[in-house]
Formats: sequence, C-alpha cells, structure tokens
Amino acid sequence: MSSLVERMVRAARLDAAVYEEVEADAHATGQAMLVVVLSSLAAGVGTIATGGVIALLAATVFAIIAWYVWALMTYWIGTRLLPEPQTKADVGELLRTTGFSSAPGIVRVLGIVPGLAKVVFLIAGIWMLVAMIVAVRQALDYSGTARAVAVCAIGWAIQVALLLLLFNLFTVAI
Repeated sequence: MSSLVERMVRAARLDAAVYEEVEADAHATGQAMLVVVLSSLAAGVGTIATGGVIALLAATVFAIIAWYVWALMTYWIGTRLLPEPQTKADVGELLRTTGFSSAPGIVRVLGIVPGLAKVVFLIAGIWMLVAMIVAVRQALDYSGTARAVAVCAIGWAIQVALLLLLFNLFTVAI
C-alpha cells in the first residue's frame, strides 16, 4: 500500500492507477479526508492575509462538508442519471477518489507570496478540476472521459445553486 504522500503526488500527477487504488482501499477514506483538509488549509494559508484564522478554520470545515456533498451528488448523477453498463460504485469509493483529487490544491499555499495568489489559485483550480474528472472516470468505471466531464459539470451546477441558496439564506438570517 502506498503512503499518503505518495498517493497525493500520484493523484496530482493525474495517475489513473492511484484513483483505482484508493477506490478499492476502504481504509483510505480517512486519508482522502486528510487530503481535503490539507488542501483547504493550503488555500487558507494562501489567503490568510485577507481572511484570518477564523476564516481559515471555517473554510476547512466547509471544505469537508462540500466534499461529502460533492461525493454524494457525483455518486447519484454517475450511477443513476449517467451510468454506463459497467458502472458500479458506492459513496465511499467516490469519497476516496474525489478526496484525492484535491491533492493539487496543496499548491495554493504559494498564494501567500505577494502577487501570486490569483495565478496560483487559477492554476490549482483547473488542475483540481482535471483531477476530479479523472477520479470520477475511474470511480464510476467509465470507458471514456466525456461522461465524467458531464457528471462533474452537472454536479458543479447543482452545487453552485445550493451554495448560492445557502449563502442567501445565511446572509438574510444575519
């Protein structure tokens, strides 16, 4: 079994085999959560000057919740709405693979360097999206990438709508 750091590096390199490995390793869910936390903390460090420590901690908790919701949506969309004949997955498999797709987000810590935050966050965001597509393709056993892109796009649209709704509800309550 690979170490956490090895898996993170391989996930960031978009190594499809590591996504298959964590999909099959039921004990890797904790590792996947740790990747999400580390990625979130890296983003927080990259923006610490504007957000502060409380924002950093809140963002980390929010990232864990968003990861879980994203995995549930991806599971439902991928297995119910857009399955292929060979698609078989459970929520745990999606939690593990999508968690590891956050590995490229570690580079967001470089946002702390003055003038680099926007570029670093843009690159990391695109990199994480590509990793997510690879993770979804592997977890749902798709024969190609197009269906994984569709699952991610639909899930992203739903998540944005939910986040906007929650944000509006939260700001009205304050």
